[in-house]
Amino acid sequence: MEANEIIRFENVKKIYTGLESKSKDIVALQNVNLSINKGEFVFVLGHSGAGKSTFLKLILREEVATQGRVIVNGRDLSKIRQREIPYLRRGLGVVFQDFRLIPNMTAYENVAFAMRVTNIPEKQIKRRVPYALNLVGLAGKARSLPQELSGGEQQRIALARAVVHSPPIIIADEPTGNIDPELSVEIMELLQAINSLGTTVVVVTHEHDLAARFHKRTITIDHGEVIDDGLTRREEEEAF
Repeated sequence: MEANEIIRFENVKKIYTGLESKSKDIVALQNVNLSINKGEFVFVLGHSGAGKSTFLKLILREEVATQGRVIVNGRDLSKIRQREIPYLRRGLGVVFQDFRLIPNMTAYENVAFAMRVTNIPEKQIKRRVPYALNLVGLAGKARSLPQELSGGEQQRIALARAVVHSPPIIIADEPTGNIDPELSVEIMELLQAINSLGTTVVVVTHEHDLAARFHKRTITIDHGEVIDDGLTRREEEEAF
C-alpha cells in the first residue's frame, strides 16, 4: 500500500453463499482493484444491486472479502481481530440515508453521543460538538429534537455527528436519498467543504447528475465490477 493511499482494494471478490441448499451463490463484487488517496473526494456510482452496498460493508468490516484484500487506514481487514473492529470504525465517519438520529435526544445530544460511546472526555465533547454544529450551519439548532428539524437539517446533524471526532475518512451512503434536490446540493457542498480541510470523502450514490455537477473522481460499479474509474477535473486538465 502506497504511503498516500487510505483505502485499497486488491483483486477483491465477495460471494454471498446461499443459506439454503437450493439457493444460488450471489457474486456481489469481483475483480475489484482500486485505491483512494488521502484527501480525495470520490463518488461511487451504480444502480440498485450493482454492488455499492457490499463495497461499503467491506470498508466498514461488516463483511469480509471472499478473495483478495481490503486495506483501510493501513489495516488489512482480512487479518484484524474482532476486538479491533471498533478501533477501525473510529477512523470512519458514516452518514446514512435515513439519518439514524435518536428521536428523544436534541441535536447537541445526538452529536455528543457519538463521542461518549467512544469514551471521549466531557471537556473535549463540550468543545467539539459546538464546532461540528457550526461547521454544518446549525449552531442555533443545538436544543432542537429531530422531529423539529427538516429533512435537510436532520441530514446535516447526521453529518455533524460523523465529523465531530475528526475521522480521516467520511463515508456517505446515499446521503441525499431522503431530501429535496436543492438540499442535496447543499449537503454535497458541505461535504466538499469538509474535504477541503483534508478529510477523505467517499459518497456512494445512484445519482449520476449530482456527481457530474461536482466534477470529482467517479468510480462506477455495475454487476459487481468497476466499469469506470473517472479522472478528476484537475487530472483531466493536466492531461492536456
